Amino acid sequence: MRIFSNLLIGAAMLLAPAMASAEPADVAAAVAATANRTEANVKLDEGRKPAEVLQFLGLQKGMRVVDMFGANQYWSEIMAPAVGPEGYVVVWQPTQFLNDKRRGEFAQWASKQGNVLLLASPFENPLIGLNQYDFLLMNLDYHDVYWQNEQRKIPRMEPDVWLRAIFAAMKPGATLGIIDHVAAAGGDTRAVVEKLHRIDPATIRADFERAGFVLDGESQILRNPEDDHSLLVFDPKIRGKTDRAIFRFKKPN
Repeated sequence: MRIFSNLLIGAAMLLAPAMASAEPADVAAAVAATANRTEANVKLDEGRKPAEVLQFLGLQKGMRVVDMFGANQYWSEIMAPAVGPEGYVVVWQPTQFLNDKRRGEFAQWASKQGNVLLLASPFENPLIGLNQYDFLLMNLDYHDVYWQNEQRKIPRMEPDVWLRAIFAAMKPGATLGIIDHVAAAGGDTRAVVEKLHRIDPATIRADFERAGFVLDGESQILRNPEDDHSLLVFDPKIRGKTDRAIFRFKKPN
């Protein structure tokens, strides 16, 4: 019954009318509504600056949004109320990073929202639909497309192939916001990701442009000159304070 219900909700979302007008989403209000957000996520705001980031990326009311790797609800807690009842947020999470506890927690929260749905498929096969979304957010996860981990059942992936699915899922004119931990320029991308979980911003730009997206802007909001890019991003000395690049891409009309 739950699966059937989720399918119905998903179908209703994907058949929803297109965004009627371009009106900025009230991101600041959604961030400030801490009673509607988990305490753990609110604590992340200082390092993530969500209001400034989403304003830069251009989130608008009524948008159809896909939040990649978003099962911790951080961004969807903000974006779902910000896009309003005429918009929706689809959260995609790799099955390798899901368990029953996380699914249950997400379902309990989403049942109160009305415009949020969780989709899951294997990391190497992001099944999120075709020509569906006005806006995509991928926060601190793109580098993992270069990661391979037998223990977590993550196979070697080819970024060009992976990004084809992302390109196909976005509507013409759609916006993509890509945020990731900065690595020093040069070096072997897969080796750097394996060691540090960082990525050279030039690699991100080249990958997305090769996939057909167009660079529309970059932001310094989350840059940290005190991060020398030598530490693993989970190291307590730098966790939550890494130097991060923000790209805004567009899918051509």
